[in-house]
Amino acid sequence: MKSMVPPISRPRLPAIKLSSPETGGFWEIPVIHEDAQLLAVDKPAGLLTSPDRDDPQRPNLISLLHAGIETGRPWAVARGLTYLASAHRLDFETSGVLLLAKDKTSLVSLADQFGGEGVEQTYLAMVDGTPPEMEFTVELKLKPDEQQPGRMRSARDGKRALTHFKVVEKFPGVSWIECRPKTSRMHQIRVHLFGAGYPILGDEMYGSGRRLYLSQIKRDYRPKGTEPERALTPRLALHAWRLGVRHPATGEPLGIEAPWPRDLEVALKHLRRHAGRANS
Repeated sequence: MKSMVPPISRPRLPAIKLSSPETGGFWEIPVIHEDAQLLAVDKPAGLLTSPDRDDPQRPNLISLLHAGIETGRPWAVARGLTYLASAHRLDFETSGVLLLAKDKTSLVSLADQFGGEGVEQTYLAMVDGTPPEMEFTVELKLKPDEQQPGRMRSARDGKRALTHFKVVEKFPGVSWIECRPKTSRMHQIRVHLFGAGYPILGDEMYGSGRRLYLSQIKRDYRPKGTEPERALTPRLALHAWRLGVRHPATGEPLGIEAPWPRDLEVALKHLRRHAGRANS
């Protein structure tokens, strides 16, 4: 099937600087697309998308943006922003494209697209294991796990969830995989990869939480000093790379891309240099 995502431009746009007085945290949020109706950012790993029900004071992107609008921060005034809302979410440890609407009409349009199967999403994941096939599909219905709040599980009475996977590169015990969810369920990619037997590196909820270390793949590795070795994948190794939607104002295809994050780029570089390719 022909993709609706057009060639993706990468204009340089001023980043949005956010801070939390309560925690002292600071985030510089790259803007990767902006027009009269939409604002797309590259959400960093380690920041919630929206408020945590159990801990509303925990820093999250939406609340920080709203606070910036209400207090008249320069980035908000320069854009004339009075409204921002998200029709989708990214997990706390997931980085990548997050699309926001600047008005309610655009939000409704995006919500309809994400609620159906009209959005093209491509994620990149580094997983534990090497699938024998180069492409595979997982279809498992999902629902919230009643025994473990915040977790999803497969169930016959769950909502339809379908993800296509393509193995981009294989290394001994580790694979770099392109993930294309056709539906937008909470933790969908994570649950589907776990169900297929290839949990994402660093996923403690749906896997062992295994991290990748340079000492595991470099034969002549020697530690530097007495400091503990830092993991090449210190967090969930999942990145929302590309997003394709219909523009809410024009109906035309819109493609948005978030560059690979530095941590995963470095991990892949070391795998290519030291691990060697696995047999297909």
